[in-house]
Formats: sequence, structure tokens, C-alpha cells
Amino acid sequence: MNGMFCRGPLRRREFLRAGVLALGGLSLEDVLRRRATAQTTRETSVILFWMWGGPSQLETYDLKPQAPVEYRGPLRPIATNVPGLEICEYFPLQAAMADRFSIVRSLHHEMSAHNDGSIEVLTGKTPRVPDPTSQARSEHPDFGMIASHVRGPHPEGLPRYVGVQRQPFMTQPAYLGVAHKAFETGDPSAADYAPRNLTLASGLDNTRLEVRRELAGQFDRFRRDLDLRGSLTGMEIFRSAAFQMLTSQKVARAFDLSTEDPRLKERYGRHRWGQSCLLARRLAEAGVAVINIDATAPNDTTKHFSWDDHASAFHLDYAQRERLPQMDQALSALLLDLEARGLDRDVLVIACGEFGRTPRVTYAPTNFSNQPGVGRDHWPQAFSAFVAGGGLRMGQVVGATTARAEYPIADPVTPQDLLATVYRHLGIDAQQSIVDFSGRPVPILPDGRPISALI
Repeated sequence: MNGMFCRGPLRRREFLRAGVLALGGLSLEDVLRRRATAQTTRETSVILFWMWGGPSQLETYDLKPQAPVEYRGPLRPIATNVPGLEICEYFPLQAAMADRFSIVRSLHHEMSAHNDGSIEVLTGKTPRVPDPTSQARSEHPDFGMIASHVRGPHPEGLPRYVGVQRQPFMTQPAYLGVAHKAFETGDPSAADYAPRNLTLASGLDNTRLEVRRELAGQFDRFRRDLDLRGSLTGMEIFRSAAFQMLTSQKVARAFDLSTEDPRLKERYGRHRWGQSCLLARRLAEAGVAVINIDATAPNDTTKHFSWDDHASAFHLDYAQRERLPQMDQALSALLLDLEARGLDRDVLVIACGEFGRTPRVTYAPTNFSNQPGVGRDHWPQAFSAFVAGGGLRMGQVVGATTARAEYPIADPVTPQDLLATVYRHLGIDAQQSIVDFSGRPVPILPDGRPISALI
């Protein structure tokens, strides 16, 4: 069975005798076969624009202009180039190209805390004990970690899973081992951007002492994350991957935004989300399986650090006026760029968060305006997702909610269904199991089917 791990620590002699290259438990024969295949077949990728905090469905993709004022909120819908499909007024670029994406409006689950909802959406596993304080950490790996494990090491040293800016902080690799955590890039919109720990390959700094110091520091940080029984395997994996990344010119080129045409950079937007989407396109084109964009703040000066739009913290109109135009620019440029490069079938793009917001708006004083804050609270019972590419059916709406966006009333979709669609695109059998540290087989996805309307 793919993904079996030993229950106890391996002594070095036993580890070498096993003839395993550690990353994903592949043999030398497996790696050579994958290298040969990679030379003729481009693997598929997924880019997730991860809107942590819970974006409001009523201010993005499921507006209800006919609802009473206390439900419909301050923003208005606009028509798109798909008859009958309306989206938020701050999405004019997407409105002009709605035939290139689909909207799922009927996502739902029961986890009302940020971390619990995120774990549900990113792993497909429901937390056993919900944590209303949003301090929970996952017991199971997220889908990017699963993709890293199943696909194994990239023949040219690229990480299989990348967190643009950072990876989701509430998910952990658990029984897969620390080697399958996402490689974090830092902020690609920063001046003179260069990702951490790639200096040797990129040629920006070839001082061996400095490289060794940085690697040692990262080894120490990862060592704290290693479980006792998987420590040797995990460290060997990490050392091998770190060295290969440091010495790979393909890795360096994939992260090098300086080679991009300045006009294309402007098209994406010079802000954090725009350059994050541009970097994500480069990484998908190079062969990274999963790229998770941390879409929590569009720039360094933003007041609105997440999508958690409670009335006491934000005014929905002010917050969306800052966020949504930058999201609109970045996502529309990404779709057109992928299409121009012939990658729109190979790369699946999704934008969503862990849940939606309450249909009824709330009001409270705020510190940044002389008007009362208008916000919404957590609402997992109905939320939306933007889906594009991947060879799926575009230009449609999947599912529907009540007149006040409270619950699905047609074609309900679960996070597990969305993940089943993702795994299908990645060529991963979601029914297969991975053995955890106790020797128990854990299904990659306990339930869920690919969204039939998209296929």
C-alpha cells in the first residue's frame, strides 16, 4: 500500500539497507521511472487562492439584491458575459471573462471556528473535537502535503508543495513527515525579492559558510516539529530535499520573478496578491503540484489582515473596496496568462476560504471611520468558491442558496466533494489509504465525489 511508514525509528544501517530514498518511500527504480515519465508528460497543478478568515458570499459571488437591506449588505451585483450570472461590483475584470470560470455557491459544512473550518476544507477530515477558540491544529495532512507524498520527489529538485508567502498555519504533515510541509516563499512583491534558502542555486550569495548557517538554522526549526518515532526518516528527507533545492538551477529559475516582462507584472498588479499569482503561475509551469497563495492581506499597509469581517473590526464596504479590486486584477491576469501559455487545462485555480458569513449583517462602532462598522459573523452553512481551468466546464453556477444565502437549496457541495475534484485533477486516487504512526490505514478522503456539474 502506498505510503506505509515504519512505526519505530530506523537505525542508519537499516535505513540504507532498505534502499529507500525517503521522499514518499520511493525506491531508486521508482524515481528513475518517474524521471523518465516527467520528460514526456507535464504533471497537473492546483493553485489555491486561500482566503483565510471566511470571505462573505454576499459580498463576492452570491449577492442577494432582492433580500431585505439587513441581509443584502452594502454592495451591488453587476452582470457578467455569462447570461444570468452576476458577481460583485468590485469584480469588473472577472465579469468580462466569466465564461472562463465557474462559481460553486452551495458549499457547506458544520465547523464554525476558523481553524476547524480550515482543517475541514484543506484536509477533508472533520475535527474530532471542535475548538471554538481557533487554536486547533490538524491531525491529518492537507491536500498539498498529500500531493507531495503521492508524487514523490521532483526529478529536478522542485518542491511539490509551495506556500506563497506562507503555508496554512493550522495544517500539519502529521504521519507523512516534515518533508512534506510546504516550502514558504516569503512576500514576492518585496523589493529585490528572492526566496529564502535558495541563494546557492540562484547565485545571489555563494558564501558557503552563510549557506551552512542558514541550513543549520532551518534544520533546527524543523527538528522541533519532528515526532520522536519519525525523527531519523524525517531528517534524512529534509537534508536531501534541502540540498537538492539549493543546487538546482531549475528551482532558482522558477522563483526568479526578475525575468518577467514588467508589463506582465503590471497586469497582475504590483501588490502582494498580484505578484503572488504571478509567482504561482511560474511554479505551476515549472512543475510544482500545489501552490497555496496566502490571500490574507493584499499589501503591507492594509487594515484588513484577513477576511474575518466582524462589524467590530471592519466596515464591509471599506474592507472590500480595498481587497476585491486587487483580487480581481490578480485572478483575471492569472487566468489569461495560463490560457496564453496553453496551461489552462493543466492548472486548476480555486479561490475560497474556510466558510462564509452570516446572512444578516451586524453593526458596531469601529476605530477607523466615523460610521458604524457593518459586518457579518461566521457561517459555514453556505459559502462560495471560484473555480477555473483544469479542463473543467466553465461559465456556469453550481448550486444555489436560499433567497438570503442561508443554506443550499440545490446541488449541495461539501468540502470533500471539492477536494475529490482537486484530487481527480492531480491524478491522485482519493480512495487509497496512508498508514499512520499507529499502523492504522487512513483514507486520503473519507468521502466525497468530484463535482459532477464541473466534469
